[in-house]
Order: sequence, then structure tokens, then C-alpha cells
Amino acid sequence: MAWIADTINITVALILVALNGFFVAAEFALVKVRLSQIEKLVAEGKSFAKTARWLAQRLDESLSACQLGITMASLALGWVGEPAFADLLRPLFHFVGIETEHVVHVLAFIVAFTFITALHLVIGEQAPKIYAIRRPDTVLLWCAAPMKFFFLILYPFLTVLSATTDFVLARLGLERGSEHGVPHTEEEIRALLREARIHGNVTGADHRLINAVCEVDDMVCRRVIVPRGEVDVLDVNDTFADALKKAKETRHTRYPLCDGSLDKLLGVIHMKDLLGLDANAKFDLRKIMRPPRKVPEYMPISQVLRHFQKTHQLLAFVVDEYGTIIGIVTLENVLERIVGPVDDEFDEERPNVTEEGPGEFIVLGNTPIEEVERAVQLNLDDDDVDTLAGVLMSRANKLPEVGDVVEFDGANAEVLTVKGDHAEMIRITTTDQDAPAVDSGAVEAVDQPANNGIEQP
Repeated sequence: MAWIADTINITVALILVALNGFFVAAEFALVKVRLSQIEKLVAEGKSFAKTARWLAQRLDESLSACQLGITMASLALGWVGEPAFADLLRPLFHFVGIETEHVVHVLAFIVAFTFITALHLVIGEQAPKIYAIRRPDTVLLWCAAPMKFFFLILYPFLTVLSATTDFVLARLGLERGSEHGVPHTEEEIRALLREARIHGNVTGADHRLINAVCEVDDMVCRRVIVPRGEVDVLDVNDTFADALKKAKETRHTRYPLCDGSLDKLLGVIHMKDLLGLDANAKFDLRKIMRPPRKVPEYMPISQVLRHFQKTHQLLAFVVDEYGTIIGIVTLENVLERIVGPVDDEFDEERPNVTEEGPGEFIVLGNTPIEEVERAVQLNLDDDDVDTLAGVLMSRANKLPEVGDVVEFDGANAEVLTVKGDHAEMIRITTTDQDAPAVDSGAVEAVDQPANNGIEQP
């Protein structure tokens, strides 16, 4: 009858291994799954989803229940499993001629211990753990009902266990928290996005768009402005016919109305207000102008968007710390930093970075530094300026002239054309012949807006 007892013990040992695996899977599923995933399952009406939510909302107690189950199963397995398998192996050792009781006992213990340990690690630990990590929502639904039953039965023990754990953690300076897991940082979210992109779960366009959105709060207004010197204005001292002629030539939707220059800003003229007016009439533009809206140069562009929404005016004047207008910003300028170029039928602008040949690029002077670094694989290392033209002026310590050459680590930059005191077009030649080609996708995501920058009709 001894073999019957051994069979029962072995069966019990296998059940304990399965129970250990169940509690391990439940524990890792609870840790890995997010409440947002569980809420989605509840909304879809999945079986046991509400039970899973109930457990997740009591995360500390649920994990205590899992750990208690694992401990109890492991201790019981060590108590029942090894002797059962050792007794089962004794006849086998006698059959092969090993009669010494001490030797039989030692060998049976070693083989049984090794087998139980391997079974416990593979079936009771590793396999359920990895499966739960890869499919936490599915595993939690499977385990939800038994776990809640186990939770309720052992609730008094779990209360004592949780209180003891909280006491120990408090002595270590860690207070109990009610949050389900730790929120991801921005860098972690970007890392997750890169991984999702690599595995094909997120498209390249989605990846670039979400990355651009993450950068919105890090980018200030002065990085997206149309510089003062490139802003087309209407002068209140000109005739109405001259104003209409200039509007037809430049084809913008909105114009600053000034008294001589932007230093004497009066307001903003919208082209819709000029429809139906006689070009030969004597008309004072001040009658239809709207009040100008101003924003500081270091306002984050996320706040600029809210400014546009609040004021219902999609053009704002950017002022520096001295109150001087240094340029304008429009809704188009801001959106292009997120979604890429938004050109209409009136935009005729070349890309900021154009590859002319192996290691040779033509770059517009107003291209942001980070875009040049990404496209040409350079480290310009200049935090005091925003554009490539600014970097050249800072390095040369003089106003740019055609033919000026500035050397960087791994590249040379030559000024091709100058507009006013601004390097308009620059040729960058990399000295490293293995330099990669332009990443068109990366450039597209942050392409600079049109030079005039004012919202088009």
C-alpha cells in the first residue's frame, strides 16, 4: 500500500506546482497590467473584468495574497514532493544493484530534489511568469475569480501581513501609496514608442507625430517665429490702392497695419474685410483693423495655441524682454512644428535641407539647429542661437558674406547667398565620407514654415 501513498503524494506535489504557477502568474499579471487596460476590458463586457478591476484597485493586498499563496505552495511542495519522489526512486536503485541504505537515501534525495526544483522553476515559476508578462490582461481575467475567492478567505491574514509590511516600509522611509504602478516619464514613453515602431505596432508617421507633440511644451515661441525682417506689412500712410496692390502681390491672409514700421504697430488687417471695397476709394484701413495680440518670445508654443483659441486671432506679435517686436507667429507656424509642412497653393518654398550629393547639403539659413543636426548628423553645440545662420555668425564673430567658410567637427559650412545681414543659403560638406543621407521623414516632421510665414488664404 506504500505505492498508493506515494502516488497520492506525487499527485499532491504536482497540484502544488500548478498552484505555485497560478499565484506567480496572477502576481505578475497584476503588476504588469494597467488600470486603463482593465477599464477597457470592463467596457467591452469581458468575463471577470470587473473582478480583475476589484483586485487591481486593491493592488497591495492582492499582491500580498499572491505572495502568501506562493509561499504556502512552495513550503508544502518541499514538505510533500521530495520525500514522495525519493520513495518512488528507492526500488529503482535496488533494482540496479545499489543496496546500501545510506547511499540509496543520498542518491534518492539528490535526484528527487533536483527534479522537484527543476519542475518548480519551469512550471511553477518561469513559464507562468513570462506568459503573464506578455499577456497580462488575459492572464488576469483567468486568475481573477479564484484570486478573489482566496483573497476573501484569507483576508484577516492579509490584513496582518499588509500592516506588517507597511510598518517595515515606513521604517525604511517609504510611505504606502495608492497608485497603481508608477506613471511613465516622457523619456520612457518615447522609448516605448520607438520599440512599438520597430515591431510595427506604430507607423512611422504616428511615431513622428507623437514625438513632435511631446516636444511642444519644450519649444518656445521664438523658435517658430517669422523674423521681423521677413514680415510683410501694410503702412497706414500708403494709399488704399497701394495697400491692395501689395496684398495682391504677397497673397497673405492677414497683415500687420503699421505707421511706418512695426515699432508703431496699429493693428491687424484681415483680407476678408477688404472684399467688395473699391480699389480707387479713399478708405482708412484703421476702420477695419483688429487689435494686435502680443506674446513673449519665451512663451511655450503649447500656450501660444491656447492663446489663439482664446483670442480667436490666429496671428500674434512676438516681443522680446525690451518690448520690441521681433517677429510674428501664426497658427500655421505652430502646427508645422507638430505635423510638418502645411503648404497651400500659394507656398513655393524649397525644403530646409536638400541633399546635393554624397556628403553635400544645401541648407536654408533659418533652419533650426536641431533639424540640421538630425539631418546632417552634426553636433553644432550652440545653445545661444536658434538657427544655422545664427551658428555661423556666432562662430565667425562677424556679419556673413558670400564665400565665408566656417569649420565644424566633421563638416564645413560655406555661405552661398546673403539677404540683408542674414545668411540665406548655406552649403554644408561633411568631411566624413560615410555620413548618412538625409532622413526625409525626420526633416519632414520639423520642417520650417514658409519664409513669409503668415497664414495663407
